[in-house]
This record gives sequence, C-alpha cells and structure tokens, in this order.
Amino acid sequence: MWGVATSAYQIEGAAAADGRAPSIWDTFCRVPGAVAAGETGEHACDHYHRWPEDLNLIAGLGAGAYRFSVAWPRVVPEGDGRVNRRGLDFYRRLVDGLHERGITPFVTLYHWDLPQALEDRGGWRARDTAERFADYAATVHEALDGVPYWITLNEPYCSSITGYAEGRHAPGAREGHGALAAAHHLLVGHGLATARLRERARVGERIGVTLNMSPAVPASASAEDAAAARRMDLMVNRQFTEPLLGAAYPGDMAKVYGEISDFSFRRPGDLEIISAPLDFLGVNYYYPIHAAAAPYDQPDPALRTAYDIGVRTVAPDGPPVSGLGWRIEPRGLYDTLTGLATRHPGLPPVFITENGYGGGDELDDTGRISYLEQHLAATADAVADGVDVRGYFCWSLIDNFEWARGYAARFGLVHVDYATQERTPKAGYHWYRDVISAGS
Repeated sequence: MWGVATSAYQIEGAAAADGRAPSIWDTFCRVPGAVAAGETGEHACDHYHRWPEDLNLIAGLGAGAYRFSVAWPRVVPEGDGRVNRRGLDFYRRLVDGLHERGITPFVTLYHWDLPQALEDRGGWRARDTAERFADYAATVHEALDGVPYWITLNEPYCSSITGYAEGRHAPGAREGHGALAAAHHLLVGHGLATARLRERARVGERIGVTLNMSPAVPASASAEDAAAARRMDLMVNRQFTEPLLGAAYPGDMAKVYGEISDFSFRRPGDLEIISAPLDFLGVNYYYPIHAAAAPYDQPDPALRTAYDIGVRTVAPDGPPVSGLGWRIEPRGLYDTLTGLATRHPGLPPVFITENGYGGGDELDDTGRISYLEQHLAATADAVADGVDVRGYFCWSLIDNFEWARGYAARFGLVHVDYATQERTPKAGYHWYRDVISAGS
C-alpha cells in the first residue's frame, strides 16, 4: 500500500473556525522564542477549506492511502463533554472525499494537539487525560464510518519527552517525574482507546499505534558510550515498545530514572491495558542517533528532567545530511525493522507511517528523491529478510507547519506558497507517482 501522510495542526489552519478551541500548540506558539520566527499553525496550509484540492493531489499521485489526523480540540473543544458537530462534519466530508477518489483513509486520533483545557487540568501527567482520550476516540470512531485503519497515537515519545521533559515542543515543560507519567498515560490512553474501538469495531477495521523509532548507536567502542546508547534506546524506543509489544516495563528503567521518579503513576493492570493486541504497528523513521556519554546537565538528581540522562548526540563523519542537517542513514531503517522483528516474535504487520526529507524552498528536490529511493531500498531489504511490511507513507503530501521549526523546513512532495496558498508539485511528487505506478 502506497500513501502519503499529514497531520491536522500542521496543515488545517482555521484555528478558530466552526467551534474549534485552542490546543496546547496554539498556546505554545504564543510563547516568545518557542517557534522559529514566531510562526504559528493558525493558518498553515488552509487545508480546512482547500481539502478537495489536496485530495486531488493524492489522487494524482495514484496513492492508495492517506494518513491524516483528527484535531481533538476541533471535535471535543474542551477535551471532554460537549461534541462539536461542525468539527466532526469536516472529517466526514474528508472521509467521503477519499472514498470518492478511491483512496483508503488511515485516521490518526492524536497527533500532539491536546485541548488546552485538558492541559490546564494536568495534561498527560494526569491519568484522567487517558480516560478522556478514550472517550474522544469512541466519539470519532462512531462518527466516521468507512475508515478501515485506526491509529491511536502518533509518536508518544515526542508528546511526552520532547513536550514534557525537553521542552522543545508543546506544552514546553521541563520535568522528570511528570514527563515519565505523561509517557505512561499516553500508553494507557492508547490501550483504553483500543478497547473502546474494539467494542464498536465494524467488519474489517484494524487498530494500531505509531512510534517514532531511531536506533541508538554508540559513538565509539568505549563501554561508556555503549551504556549511553543503551540509555538513549530506553528513552526513545524501549519505554514504548516493551509495554506495547512485550507487556513489560524495561528492566533498566528504574536504574536510569529511579532517582527522579518513584513510578507511582503505574497501577496494577496497566500493562494488560497497554499491551492489547495490535492489528498493525506504525513506524516513523528519519535517522539513527549516535550517542556518547556526557555529564548530566543537572548534578542534583532532584533537578533532572527525563531528558537529562547523561548522553549527548554526535554527528559521525561520512553520512550526508538533509537540508535540516539530519544525517541520512537508510541502514537505520533496516536495523529498526529487523530489530523489532527479532526482539518481538509475532510482531504485527508494519506500516512505515512516516519517512521523508526536510529541505528548503526548492521545486527541483533531488535530495528528497535520493533520500526516498535509499529508504525504500532499505525497506525492501527488510522485507526480503522476513519483516512483514504492508505499506509506505511518504511524509509529507504538502509543505506544512513543521512545529518548532515553523515554515522554513519543508517536507512536502508539493510546494506551498504560504502567501497565496498555491500548491505546486515538486520533482519528488512526479518521481513518487512513477514509483507508485511501477509498484502497483
């Protein structure tokens, strides 16, 4: 299955239209210095009004699937309680439009845009948010018939560690125990939502979750760097994969985080909730992480965040970089896929739900084409070695609001002139169309 992907806050705009309430990203964008050039997703790509044009671009690719997200504050503005029917109607039109064009919808229920009203009550630090997420998921599921693939969460690492520990993403917190609680409650929310969707499942529906994964590679042969890479692997990957796929908390979690948290947010039965069987696993991959041992930012453990684990990332010599300075190492995707299959026998089918190249404001995107070619080859190698990969979604259909980077970072197959909202397919769009045609 060949597809493209987007997310609500990055493309929809219309931030106050038809009853939508603020999300944590609307609030975060108003913090001075939080987002490059002070930019926001208020208007983004105006997909809320221009969605027919964007669906036609997907159809023009010949793509068989479109992964998009639903904005929680557009559907349930306060996070719980009142349902905004005008918000649901937008997504009904979107799903209907996809079916009219012969495109399969993949719906992501949460792509980072928590209603600000819930953050005001503790956000993902609070277990109640997991309960409210399950309610919201059931509301969307009931309203959107004809969606065969449901993704509960996108990248819980970014929602928890990047948002509640590193502070680089909304809500901009820098915490230890609170960030770990957020990570746990996101997984509980996934499990609760999965149970609610299965109770109401229509014939043929499949439920999964998407993780961003980066293999952690020691920067040298030293024992210290090997240990640092292991800690990085815990923070980025294993604190999510092990509960989801293995019904267990990583054995080294207490050693790494025991000085900043007592894990009191865990409850008996949580692992059973979190590890509900998946119909598929979504994997987002961009680059591996080369990890070296480093001093803690805070010598006092009581002051450390969950991001402060005595590791620094380094840039190895050799690999080329993208327009964003990210190292291009397609072998990391192969290692991610085969590593998952090795560590988790019975791994469910996998979709590459995001993979893409961030560049500048160019139409002749030869760097993007090269990146995608190499990563498709790495995926094919993993399939040849036994990994059950069912589909590939290029990130992204169109240039968009790239979170804290604002609008300068462009991942789209289609160029967007933000002043006029004109869409122009890039060379990569035409290349991907040919790949899909040949692969179909």
